[in-house]
Amino acid sequence: MNILLFDPFNGAAGDMVIGSLLDLGADEEAVRAAMRSVVGEPTIERVDRSGIRAVQVRAHAPVHHRTLDEVLDRVAGSDAPAPAREMARRVFFRIHRAEEGIHGAGAHFHEVGADDAIADVVGACTALHSLDVDGVAVLPVALGRGFAVGAHGTFPIPAPATVAILAASGLQTVPGDEDRELCTPTGAALLAEFATVRLADLGPRTIRAVGYGAGSRNPPGRPNVLRSMLLAVEEQAVGDRVDILETNVDDVTGEALAYTLARLIEEGARDASAIPAVMKKGRSGHLVRVVSPPDATDRLTGVMARELGTLGIRCIPMVHRFVAERTVEPVTVTLRGREWTIDVKCGWAGGKISSFKPEYDQTAACARELGVPLREVAGAVEAVARRLFIERGVLEP
Repeated sequence: MNILLFDPFNGAAGDMVIGSLLDLGADEEAVRAAMRSVVGEPTIERVDRSGIRAVQVRAHAPVHHRTLDEVLDRVAGSDAPAPAREMARRVFFRIHRAEEGIHGAGAHFHEVGADDAIADVVGACTALHSLDVDGVAVLPVALGRGFAVGAHGTFPIPAPATVAILAASGLQTVPGDEDRELCTPTGAALLAEFATVRLADLGPRTIRAVGYGAGSRNPPGRPNVLRSMLLAVEEQAVGDRVDILETNVDDVTGEALAYTLARLIEEGARDASAIPAVMKKGRSGHLVRVVSPPDATDRLTGVMARELGTLGIRCIPMVHRFVAERTVEPVTVTLRGREWTIDVKCGWAGGKISSFKPEYDQTAACARELGVPLREVAGAVEAVARRLFIERGVLEP
């Protein structure tokens, strides 16, 4: 597996993220096209930062204070690939939640709503998409210290929005030893969105490539760069990590629950269920539980909030789950004088089949065409499959 690792010890900003990914081998033309569609042609050049050659990216955009809808409209109208546009939307939703938590409902984005920040987010998401990695890990983020001046006056470093974004992300931080802002809100939101793998879960890895993205400043004696590394990791070393999403509802119809569960599966959930529950004051309700890949969590919580009208969703992050080895074995059966081939899904453990089940859609189609009960078709397929697997020595009698 190819895992991307960010090392933000010396800083993390949107332009630095793009630069490090371009230096690592991201598609420069795709990044240029995405950024150009938002603000015009960016400048991408190699510079020196305290002896380290790095890629610097500049968007050349004016500063505007925009609402979330205005920002999302510009993202939607960009020339970034569709997955990158969707990722950029989620980045700005992270920033929006942080801004509203600090300033209240209807907050503008201020500095991170400027067109150059929009270009940075779109460009960074396009760069990551072009690398097509299997996961992203992030080392502890350095924050910096001191004070800075923004749209609301003088504020302590790290900026309130940066703190809020990182607090909601689960990323680790370190203070850093410089009297300046090391991680910007845009940089924090990008790293939080990109991160899908915990460093502790990687195990042994081999560094395949290294990239450096340059910040605008060039302080003496300290490289103002963001380093990224492409790692080769054995697949079993990463393991299967998922987030568990839960919410309680007591005012949703059965039809709405069924529709929501189907939508969650369509949007990438590994599993989704509604469990009957007795809630406070004896009310009947349901516990809706979703097994989510980490990179789909924001998207799936959005589906849950919209479809169920819930006011709170619990997220149990990065839970390890055991996943049995799986195969699909075609099994041919004779029913009502006709031959049917139906796939049987098999789970394996210790070199033996531990469970097997006929594929539902094929079984149902056969039952409908023959006009027989579903259980009759499934039973016949299971009987033939059991005999075949025992004969092959992969199923205990």
